[in-house]
Amino acid sequence: MAEPLLLPDDEHNRRLAANVHPADYRNPEPAAGYNLVVLGAGTAGLVTAAGAAGLGAKVALVERHLMGGDCLNVGCVPSKAVIRSSRALAEMRRARSLGIEDVAPTADFAAVMERMRRTRATISPNDSLQRFRSLGVDVFLGQGRFTGPDTVEVGGATLRFAKAVIATGARAAAPPIAGLEAAG
Repeated sequence: MAEPLLLPDDEHNRRLAANVHPADYRNPEPAAGYNLVVLGAGTAGLVTAAGAAGLGAKVALVERHLMGGDCLNVGCVPSKAVIRSSRALAEMRRARSLGIEDVAPTADFAAVMERMRRTRATISPNDSLQRFRSLGVDVFLGQGRFTGPDTVEVGGATLRFAKAVIATGARAAAPPIAGLEAAG
């Protein structure tokens, strides 16, 4: 049996994976040409692909791992879910200052993490492969690689394009401004 795409292998992660990287998905036959090829199905790539398709462009979207990128899978959504639980705990612990009887709540970390996975799975249809296919976007799962000025190869298929967008994420960089690091 294949290793699960996401761990732990629970109902929430299986539902997420079914939306953002279905195990049985087969890439489509490439069109003769695309107006736009988008590499990366994170927030920027999804918005770009949906917007271009909505304007009538023939779009291919390439994702090597999980649609939704960092925001859905490891960043924005998971962190906000966990932060919300921690805020609720903190508010209950400060109840006395609000004129409410003292309470002594404790956190069940496993339950907090399950809620996070459930939240992620619930939101995942918005970033799903099926949704983007329904918008007319050809979705290709696999590592994309430029093979020429107007071609990308993914999974043995060649995608020809007029324009390409590289939306594979970024890392923060501090600009070289004197005193910036000391400012905190």
